[in-house]
Amino acid sequence: MNVARLIASGGGSGLAPVAPGTAGSLAGAALGALVLWRAPWLLPFVAVATIAGGLVAVRLATGLPWRATAKAAEDDPGWVVIDEIAGQLCALLLLPAPSWIGILLAFALFRLLDIAKPGPIGWLDRQGGALGIMADDVLAGLVAGVLVGAAHWEWSWVV
Repeated sequence: MNVARLIASGGGSGLAPVAPGTAGSLAGAALGALVLWRAPWLLPFVAVATIAGGLVAVRLATGLPWRATAKAAEDDPGWVVIDEIAGQLCALLLLPAPSWIGILLAFALFRLLDIAKPGPIGWLDRQGGALGIMADDVLAGLVAGVLVGAAHWEWSWVV
């Protein structure tokens, strides 16, 4: 396994025999929780680095172009989960401090949005290329992050 494939597969979490997207999301939640506990100010930088590195890794590991006019079924291999990891990190961005409830809420909201793909998330999912693979999950993560931030704002004693 080369470095690009290792990154694109989320350190191998995308090779899980069942629900590789959920496995990748769990890896992202674990990474995000670790960063929040150790150095919360670092999370935005880790998220941006994961998005940028993920784009390059997906491009190199799959051979897909950066952008394509349409997405074919084989354009988003199940083992590619760096997009889920990046999305999960985005879902944690507005959580000011780690809490189990906040991390679980971010995980659940991100997975719900990633699976349901409402509105522009679905539109981005239908775009081809490496950018299309990454973009829908990043947007789903950002939307989940806003919802987690709003939940923390309203119920800071819980979230």
